[in-house]
Amino acid sequence: MASVDLVIPVYNEEHVLAGSIARVLAYLDGHPEHQWRIVVADNASRDRTLEVAREQEAAHPGRVAVLHLPVKGRGIALRNAWLTSDADVVAYMDVDLSTDLGHLQALIDPIAAGEVDVAYGSRLGRGAVTNRSFKREFISRAYVFILNWALGLKVTDAQCGFKALSREAARALIPLVRDNKWFLDSELLWVAQRNGFRLREVPVRWTEDPDTRVKIVQTAIEDLQGIWRLRRHPVPKASGRARRGR
Repeated sequence: MASVDLVIPVYNEEHVLAGSIARVLAYLDGHPEHQWRIVVADNASRDRTLEVAREQEAAHPGRVAVLHLPVKGRGIALRNAWLTSDADVVAYMDVDLSTDLGHLQALIDPIAAGEVDVAYGSRLGRGAVTNRSFKREFISRAYVFILNWALGLKVTDAQCGFKALSREAARALIPLVRDNKWFLDSELLWVAQRNGFRLREVPVRWTEDPDTRVKIVQTAIEDLQGIWRLRRHPVPKASGRARRGR
């Protein structure tokens, strides 16, 4: 049995947090093959998100934990949650649960079994099923094309909010990732690939959240700046022996 910390990064999500935690806990109850813990990583919310998270922590001792960070940035939330975790597997998914919970096993099991080091969801690969606007679909596919062309990153989707790493991979790779915002996802996969860690793509069923907090234009600009930075600088090397992909 592997211990798994499933991180849910949040910013001003008081209206959905309790319901999302209830749905995730209900799903996890049906999968006792792992020792699960939900970690709510609140990064500088200005509403009652932290209070709601604390209420959930008190209602579900040992099953829900809260990490509060005084600054914004999904990357900062994940970095702190993952590097302070002692779980065998660390993962994350977005609070809107756009990715079907039924894919959690395909994400976690290969890492728990020692078959791969990093697993990531894909909304664009073969077998994926999505319900999203044409605008977001086009932007995602254009972004992946740029990643493949500019960085040689061999993925079909880098920004899906559904990823997992072994504890060893997280501790080796996260310190090498410089971005603290949305580009962290892409940079993490690039650093892992270049260091020879074993990656596995998980096609997912994904439904767009109309209340998304992602600022598409601003995020796109930051992503392009991140790609340019990675092209200009040599790939950092992970400490220890990198595991070669299959």
